[in-house]
Amino acid sequence: MTQSQEPLRFVFGLHLHQPVGNFDHVMADHVRDVYRPIIERTSEAGLYPLTLHVSGPLLEWLETHDTSWLDLIGRLAADGELELLLAGFDEPILASLPRPDRLEQIGRMREYLQRRFGATATGLWLTERVWQPEIAADLADAGVEYALVDDRHFLVSGFRADELHRPHHTESDGKRVGLLAIDERLRYLIPFRPPEETAAYLRQLRSEGHGLAILADDGEKFGGWPGTKDWVYGSGWLDSFLQTMETLTTSGEVKLATGQEAVRQVPTGGLAYLGTASYREMEKWSLPAPAQKELTTLEEDLGPKHLAASASFVRGGHWHHFLVKYSESNRMQKMMVALSNLSRSRGDPPVARRAIGRAQCNDAYWHGVFGGLYLPHLRNAIWNQLAIAEQALREGEALAWEELDLDYDGYPELWIHSAKFSALVSPHRGGAVEMLTRFSDLSNLADVLTRRRESYHETPKQQAQGHPDSKGSGTASIHDIERAARLTALPPVDHEPRAILVERLLPEGLSAHDYANAKYKPIRSWAAVPMTAQVSVTPDSLAVVLRGYELEKRLTFDATGCLAVSYNWNVAGHPNAIFAPELSLARAVPLRLKPDAEIWRSDITTVARSERGFEETVQGTSITPRWPARLGSGALEISS
Repeated sequence: MTQSQEPLRFVFGLHLHQPVGNFDHVMADHVRDVYRPIIERTSEAGLYPLTLHVSGPLLEWLETHDTSWLDLIGRLAADGELELLLAGFDEPILASLPRPDRLEQIGRMREYLQRRFGATATGLWLTERVWQPEIAADLADAGVEYALVDDRHFLVSGFRADELHRPHHTESDGKRVGLLAIDERLRYLIPFRPPEETAAYLRQLRSEGHGLAILADDGEKFGGWPGTKDWVYGSGWLDSFLQTMETLTTSGEVKLATGQEAVRQVPTGGLAYLGTASYREMEKWSLPAPAQKELTTLEEDLGPKHLAASASFVRGGHWHHFLVKYSESNRMQKMMVALSNLSRSRGDPPVARRAIGRAQCNDAYWHGVFGGLYLPHLRNAIWNQLAIAEQALREGEALAWEELDLDYDGYPELWIHSAKFSALVSPHRGGAVEMLTRFSDLSNLADVLTRRRESYHETPKQQAQGHPDSKGSGTASIHDIERAARLTALPPVDHEPRAILVERLLPEGLSAHDYANAKYKPIRSWAAVPMTAQVSVTPDSLAVVLRGYELEKRLTFDATGCLAVSYNWNVAGHPNAIFAPELSLARAVPLRLKPDAEIWRSDITTVARSERGFEETVQGTSITPRWPARLGSGALEISS
């Protein structure tokens, strides 16, 4: 039999994931509507072997709520119908972790798969396909034989598309790992286009002498994304797809294979060095809003034909830029790293270590159509786990503080902590309190998202081009839905980052409505004023005296995390103005003022785009006391 007559090996991979902190009903709906039917139906039809990754947060939920599904997975794996994949157990972006944590996360998944299913996994699902070159050495050290990446990773590194239908190998520090390139065309064909188009494409690859085709993508698109349940099941797409695949395999044109079989049996394409990359949409989402608009304009100017020819080199940024774009994401990630390092220096108490792992779950750290930075319950879940970890690490500690550049921006913060709470004060940003976590309720009171202008808020001059596979019969992919979503009015944008205690001098006639909607210009703002800081500690309290232009504020923390603040200001020339410290809070708390004053309260609401369109979300509460500037002083207390 000649090479052209060999069947095309087809790796059909599914990635199933739900984030730490997601709602039980969302988990249950996906198990019922997506995960159970796609596995049961493909198995019954004999579409195997499949390659499957199930994330740790979902596995832990299933252990409590649906062990029968896990038992099914175990039986299929034992019978050779499933290849189970490694990843970081808690579904972290591996590139965002300290290197020892990468090995720990992969090791935890390896141990779970062996213990629960008796499976020895060698392949790795790379979370959000975020790659950077030194990861190869860490994967090799973790016992990974191969990783799934996008074909785009190869294309932007100079490879041609027709070179990617075979495995490759890469190395870092002299340690080798295999690479399988996921075919973007298959990602858009399945399940969004009629199965006949997938069959035609697979036959085309075989006729051109290729030996391998790789699909590995989110399982949620088989019934969890908008419109896909009706399309996949209601319209008969899945039945037709399974029949089509049976025809291809029975005829000897296609042979289902695992990723492990592909790496071991298909002749290698040789050595590949890949630069930092992720999938196309993620790279665009990571850009600042103006750069996203410029990239979209460039894509439209090129047009479909020229864009297709140069798409490998017309690209966005890298995942780490989310940490630049969103200070809230950076603060979570840097606190996670700080606590991970602290934990290792203190012998890694199991409670702390496990909580840090869960706090590494990727979803709340970024934003696109997916990514949960705009979802308060997912951010709260990360802060909850960080609080559990820090509480375990600081057991029995007295009030203390340290000066460090926790967020790596070149300016020091004050990290104040005890056995009962943890707080972060930024002298360079007006002495704002950017974290206030009380271990009694395991939440960060300062976990509020700043309202920003996102690129999709602006209505484009022309309708963006859809993906070429979105035309004709079929159903819209999630990215087609993304491109179609439009707003009719622009939402408010904050002028300054939100935190607890951002002081401003406001004009006398400003209305509460205009203030809440950021339709004002302050007479003065101390949000970005660098302040000097002096810290003093007694057995019962810790005081930070901050001094900046015409303002002194004294923050006094007691050992439980209660915060008292006193102000002295000197704003001569504005006797009728209002001195107004804004507290952006994850929830309402008791607030005492001296002297009494009017307080403005309003919800902090964002408008963000998700897989279901635009969503308004309350991110927290704005509380703003209003003292006449002529008083020259005031005080407040945030109690428990």
